[in-house]
Amino acid sequence: MENNLIARLEKLYASAVYDSLRALGHDNCVLPPGISALIPGQKLAGEIFTIDGHFEVGQDDNETLISWATVLSRAPTGKVLVCQPNTYEVALMGELSSEVLKKKGVRGYIVDGATRDVSFLLENKFPTFCRFNTPKDIVGRWKAKSMGQPIDIGGVRIVSGDYVLADIDGVVIIPRNMAEEAIAATEVKAGAETEMRSALMAGMDPVDALKKYGVF
Repeated sequence: MENNLIARLEKLYASAVYDSLRALGHDNCVLPPGISALIPGQKLAGEIFTIDGHFEVGQDDNETLISWATVLSRAPTGKVLVCQPNTYEVALMGELSSEVLKKKGVRGYIVDGATRDVSFLLENKFPTFCRFNTPKDIVGRWKAKSMGQPIDIGGVRIVSGDYVLADIDGVVIIPRNMAEEAIAATEVKAGAETEMRSALMAGMDPVDALKKYGVF
């Protein structure tokens, strides 16, 4: 069931999914616009597993490294990791980490913060969405506070088991209990838009097309 939903979600695009969620009464589902793909045009869809972090200068170097290694160790295969690091000071993804996650079969990574080793991330094509890049690492400064627990990014509540679709338009979070309905509604909308596009290109007036197809 989950794999089928993900396969269907991958064929859609974020703006159309947002439209469906809004129509279903769930408007607060889009992450801040600063979060975007390292590789323009790359798409990421899947079920979410969350990470929550704590930044504080002066932590034990070894403990912070063990904490990050534990994140990599516990990252579940087939999921999309979504991280709220609670800092814009250090990078929360890099070359070796992306290689480990890619080898484990993690679908991709979304962070409300920074990455580093960007040339390597671009080369290995591990789907990564972030705000910015910095060479600063986590050593002595950041540890994971929890994994798999609810997080908040830009006022959007994210729970492990929710779904995400991220593309060039942005990042949309789909609550698990709405996923089937939202995806089905988006598929219907996409079909109507295709028909409407053909009608417009054939010369139909935009107002008449809107009245007939109900989308735009």
